[in-house]
Amino acid sequence: MKDVMGKAIWDHQNQNQPEDVWTETNISEADAMSVAYLFRDYQQMPPIEQKAMQLARGRVLDVGCGAGSHSLYLQNHQKLEVSAIDISPRAIEVCKDRGIEKAYVQDVMTMELQSNDPLFDTLLLLMNGTGICGKLVNISPFFQKLKSLLQPNGQILIDSSDLIYMFDKDQDGGVWIPTDTDYYGELTFELTYKGEKESPFPWLYLDYHTLENAALSNGLSCERVMEGSHYDYLARLQIL
Repeated sequence: MKDVMGKAIWDHQNQNQPEDVWTETNISEADAMSVAYLFRDYQQMPPIEQKAMQLARGRVLDVGCGAGSHSLYLQNHQKLEVSAIDISPRAIEVCKDRGIEKAYVQDVMTMELQSNDPLFDTLLLLMNGTGICGKLVNISPFFQKLKSLLQPNGQILIDSSDLIYMFDKDQDGGVWIPTDTDYYGELTFELTYKGEKESPFPWLYLDYHTLENAALSNGLSCERVMEGSHYDYLARLQIL
């Protein structure tokens, strides 16, 4: 991993002439994203993220924390104990610079708690948290890993979007979906920053019913807490 996103986050934090990050997928053209968006405060967060901030409780693990905006709010305003993790070394460096007390370079899928470490009350996976799973075939080991980190009465707060709106409809209202993927929400992402391209990586968007079925199959209840303005939603999962 070239850590392209981490470099953009670091440049913004250190006023090193930051530029937009360009994102492109196998079903969409290149689109510019201002890295400043990753540094938003509570008032700038979309309603789904604000709702997640309100629901978070206890000991929190912020998975894929990026620049750490969610962790920072929960730590400083909600006074919660937060651990922020991301696979980007530069992003974690920025999280520490911003004052997050517990920030670690860590892939959640390889995370192991020590015998004396308490489990988490809230696992937070925002900005399309299902994307970390990569592909639908990985959903069971993904959920089983999350369960292993969670208190019996804990919660997983995760958001995603149903990408069905991106595909063409026929005259009868049916949707034409290409057959070269196992599931229409499986995308391949490419990031470019200051002319440097990250290696392509898989990213998973899940419609709610697919998420719900996968959760139930892995011993988790699933509740749609809130719907966003454009096919997006926030869900809460708990151990059955």
